Amino acid sequence: MILLDTHLVLWAALQPQRLPAKAAKLLGSRDADASFSVASLWEVAIKTSLGRPDFNVNAAELRRWLLSERFTELPIAPGHVLKVAHLPWHHRDPFDRLLVAQAQVEGATLWTADATLKAYGRTVKSLV
Repeated sequence: MILLDTHLVLWAALQPQRLPAKAAKLLGSRDADASFSVASLWEVAIKTSLGRPDFNVNAAELRRWLLSERFTELPIAPGHVLKVAHLPWHHRDPFDRLLVAQAQVEGATLWTADATLKAYGRTVKSLV
């Protein structure tokens, strides 16, 4: 399973031309096993409510679009939350840390546009 980070989710929905070529090819495939996390929806909702101009997105509409495009929704489970406590502090963003934990617990690969996350090893594939 491939888990997309929040930036890739937003780019897929709103700015597909910004997707790295490999991500665009995967997401255009009928056989894509691409997922998004409820944590990404949570991040979008919080940052939109704070008035962040780079997160001017309705989380409910984003979720509807993702599901209509056959993305799999990954809920936040207790095991994901507990795993965060054992991650090294390569990254400080709580949403990104939760995405890394989810990928590790689920045996997924987190695709990201954030090069800092590469420090988490094989679980993360940086597309930049």
